[in-house]
This record gives sequence, C-alpha cells and structure tokens, in this order.
Amino acid sequence: QVQLVESGGGLVQPGGSLRLSCAASGRIFSILAMGWYRQAPGKERELVATITSGGITNYTDSVKGRFTISRDNAKNSVYLQMNSLKPEDTAVYYCNERIRTMTPMGLRDYDYWGQGTQVTVSS
Repeated sequence: QVQLVESGGGLVQPGGSLRLSCAASGRIFSILAMGWYRQAPGKERELVATITSGGITNYTDSVKGRFTISRDNAKNSVYLQMNSLKPEDTAVYYCNERIRTMTPMGLRDYDYWGQGTQVTVSS
C-alpha cells in the first residue's frame, strides 16, 4: 500500500505565499511523475503543475511565474511553492504521484492521490 500525505495549506492574503508539501510512504519501488491539481468550488479539478523523474516541469498558464514545483526523491516528496497568490487560486489542492510498486505480478505503475489541502486567498 502507498499513502500520500499533504500539508501546508491555509488562509493567506492576496500577494502572499504558501508552500505545499506531499510525502509518499509505503511499498515504493520508484516514483515517476509527480504533480499538483486543484479544484475550486463548482469547478472541475484542473492540473496546476507537474514534474517528471528527470526534473522537467510543466505549469498551467495561470500560475506560470508565480508557482514552482520541485521534488526530493530521497524523501519521496513533491512541493509547490506558491507566490503572489490571488483570490482565484482559492481551491482544494491535491498532489498526485505515479508510483512504481512491486506486486505479486511484478512491477506495476499506479496513480495515487493525496487527501487534499485547502488554500484560501482572501483579505
């Protein structure tokens, strides 16, 4: 079994910063891609940022230049540094990791999700 645990959400004023963390634990052979998604009230979940095992990053246009995704392979963790936050960034943020794990059938890749953390940007 694999679990992802998120931390770092909260309430912040417009223009402020937050750093989200997500740590994976369990039967992990290797972690492939990692990413952050968000879901605002009444909207569908959307991709925020991703990072590959080789460190290649990708961002949705609305956060480019403000958010930075990073990973620490030794800690099985992914982070999202969010600067210059705007009210429209308010959402529940979810981390996602594609993890390769050993099963009785051999190595298999699965997607895992964190529990979600609320980010509220308001004055």
